[in-house]
Amino acid sequence: MEAEGFERIAAAAEREDVRLEFIHGELGVKAVPDGDHDEIIIWVMEHCMQQRPDLRLYSERGLEVETYRTGHARPDGTLAPRHTFSAQGEWASADQVLMVVEVTSYDFDTDTDKRDRDEKPRAYAETGIPVYLLVDRTLGEVVVHSSPESRGVYAHLDRYAFGAEVRVPEPVGVVLDTEPLKGWVR
Repeated sequence: MEAEGFERIAAAAEREDVRLEFIHGELGVKAVPDGDHDEIIIWVMEHCMQQRPDLRLYSERGLEVETYRTGHARPDGTLAPRHTFSAQGEWASADQVLMVVEVTSYDFDTDTDKRDRDEKPRAYAETGIPVYLLVDRTLGEVVVHSSPESRGVYAHLDRYAFGAEVRVPEPVGVVLDTEPLKGWVR
């Protein structure tokens, strides 16, 4: 499927409870965030802004992903230098993105689970995004993928149970106190 075809389908399929994504040439459905999901994104944003005031966490920013195929994704959060996306269209280049953040949903859709844990890390690594941060509410952990390699994998993967202190590596260089995450899971 070409990106233009995806965009036409996405516009026609506007629903209140889902969003569409196009990763590795496949169309996927993403659940609309709940209130706890929003709190987690704000929590990440606050940590980043306090420790790295030169950066901004953009919510639902459309990114061009993958280095060898047409692909689009809307990460829950995209960390980049201030003004990175000024004068950009709906789908922006990811070349200045330092980190993407995804928060798992509770729709228990195996397709969503596969995208957050397998397909998105591969697409983000292929694109060269230095850090992929997954807040996994189902497993109660934060997973930090870092050091992308050209073959679509991250060389480092670190898992932290909610409550642990998470040191997000450079070029992000922030520390996350994950204790509050315990209050935003079912």
